[in-house]
Amino acid sequence: MVMPLFDTASTMDASSAHPLGVSVPRPDSGPGAGSPSAANVAVYAPGVESLEIAYKAPGGEWHIQALPNLTHGVHHGIVADFPYGSRYGFRAASKAEALPLSFPMPDLDDDAGQPLLLDPYGRAVDEREGFLTSVRMAGDFDWGTDRRPRLQWRNTIIYEAHVRGQSMLHPDVPEALRGTYAGMAHPAIIEHFKSLGITSVQLLPVHFHLDELHLQDLGLTNYWGYNTAAFFAPHPGYATKAAQEAGPQAVQDEFKGMVKLLHAAGLEVILDVVYNHTAEGGADGPTISFRGLGEETYYRTDGHGKYVDTTGCGNTLNFGQPRVVQLVLDSLRYWVDEFHVDGFRFDLAVTLCRNADNEFDPRHPFLVALAADPVLSDVKLIAEPWDVGYGGWQTGRFPGGWVDWNDHFRDGVRSFWLSDRAAIDSGGQGGSVARLADALSGSAALFEASGRSRLASLNLITAHDGFTLNDLVSYDRKHNEANGEQNRDGHGDNRSYNHGFEGRTEDEDILAQRAQSRRNLMASMMISLGVPMITGGDELARTQQGNNNAYCQDNPLAWLDWTRTPESHEMLRSTKRFIRLRKEFLASQPHDFPARDEQSYLYWFDHAGQPMSMDRWNDPQHRVMQLLLGSDDGTLAGLVVVNGSASDVKVTLPEVTNDDGTPRRMFELRLTTSPLHELRQGGRVASGETDLVEANSINIYRT
Repeated sequence: MVMPLFDTASTMDASSAHPLGVSVPRPDSGPGAGSPSAANVAVYAPGVESLEIAYKAPGGEWHIQALPNLTHGVHHGIVADFPYGSRYGFRAASKAEALPLSFPMPDLDDDAGQPLLLDPYGRAVDEREGFLTSVRMAGDFDWGTDRRPRLQWRNTIIYEAHVRGQSMLHPDVPEALRGTYAGMAHPAIIEHFKSLGITSVQLLPVHFHLDELHLQDLGLTNYWGYNTAAFFAPHPGYATKAAQEAGPQAVQDEFKGMVKLLHAAGLEVILDVVYNHTAEGGADGPTISFRGLGEETYYRTDGHGKYVDTTGCGNTLNFGQPRVVQLVLDSLRYWVDEFHVDGFRFDLAVTLCRNADNEFDPRHPFLVALAADPVLSDVKLIAEPWDVGYGGWQTGRFPGGWVDWNDHFRDGVRSFWLSDRAAIDSGGQGGSVARLADALSGSAALFEASGRSRLASLNLITAHDGFTLNDLVSYDRKHNEANGEQNRDGHGDNRSYNHGFEGRTEDEDILAQRAQSRRNLMASMMISLGVPMITGGDELARTQQGNNNAYCQDNPLAWLDWTRTPESHEMLRSTKRFIRLRKEFLASQPHDFPARDEQSYLYWFDHAGQPMSMDRWNDPQHRVMQLLLGSDDGTLAGLVVVNGSASDVKVTLPEVTNDDGTPRRMFELRLTTSPLHELRQGGRVASGETDLVEANSINIYRT
């Protein structure tokens, strides 16, 4: 039964159009404003003439009230009896009959044909029997002495993780906590992060999201969560069952508790955020929020009112509109202020920087506002620097303060160690060392035009999207049949190499080759200048059985398998070595290395210890190079020797001298990716003398 609170036809109040969402009103704002449970409600809905709020206090009945005031597209009013925990939503009163039914309202019988719209600023979403409502939330939480770690970019090592998949199969995490925010912060998971050596946990989307209709028809779910419906609300499905039953406040507190515990361990928390589109999908998708409030403003359309899609998801949020920019800035600031997160990775970030002409603008008002914001300019900002629209590939063009996912690095390293090797093993020819050298040195030229240094390069071999590291060395082709799309989905250009057999094998020679390739890939990332990112499970040689688009696989295929096998044990041990060596190297460098190029001394030599010539750089037959790294005080810190050929090579180490001209005599072998690491580690080789570098391997020395 719907109970009108009071007649709103002639009732005006002194409510405010700011802030948007639900907030505490001024005591003099109007009837009932002085009540402890009163609320100022403000919604930007330029597509409707009048707006109603339907709300239900805990234990109460549904009420409907019009928002009587309209200021520049913002409908606002005072709701007198609206305590924390109340469920609510909006209806466009003048267009209610024209809106399609998206979610039924079983306990709002008199108006069951009219959907409620989520508050774009709603702090939580309640879902019951497919009926979505926003929830008024309190922000109270005991943060104690929590502080953000504030790690320098050059000391950052990112670990991309899925809240559910990270702990779902961990034997030391109690069953009730597996796959949850609490599970992510369980001591067993934190100990893994700390012993591995990573510094920052980047969580796949945790905003409230929905499953696409086609996945529901297939009996699948959007496991990754890149289908956001509410930008201020944590996804309740990742909370423990106890928290979900206790309600949205308990869900929010569990999320905050996770952040607090990760911070206490010295770990940053970065959120993967999806502001490029919403879960309403294309024009024929469900009306959840934005479409009913003003789709022509919130979404990018062409001159004929049709959606412009630069995301591949049916709709595109219109960052040519100031209110859309405001919405995203307010959301980001909320997650920093209220949840203490340390940064954001922006999915399809180019879409967020398209101007009124739908072109990427590195001086877009959104980017300018972020740079000027005292809160947001102080957190980590990571761009996925592409989308699917025209001119969508913009790696290297984001402004100062941003770090870009470097697909040039990813493709260059994969090509050198995998697709090139596949060609060589089959009697063909691979590429030269030039592209790998550019990747190892931080792709400086790629970022130079934007005024950024090598630290603007986020170096990755894999991510959630694509093959795992283990599958890169085990499959030549994608195997996505389980996704229900006849293997049409997912990338076809993987630059992978199965080493002679597709998929699982017991052949010891093939397994040894794959293990060495895994080490080469991980080592290349850890010795490169820039910011490395590990995909969760790669350190354990995780497989998805060749599925390179497991976005809809909420099952053991996509969860981390913590079973210790010889392969997982060896890969974990090697990854720890690579990270430890990286940290040791950086500890000996100036604090701003390698941000200032004049302090980044890189010297390149060929197999004979001679400076690399142009012919050597471009010769695909010459796949050996040496990289000598120094610092601004003339100290030589390390030597990396790469042999990408199919044969062992005797390499003459460079002749180097001390500042006084006397010979610097010794290089100590700290690591080799060949199977001989245990035997050769610690060996010392004189400057100018030769050392053996096994086929398809990396040697790393310290002076």
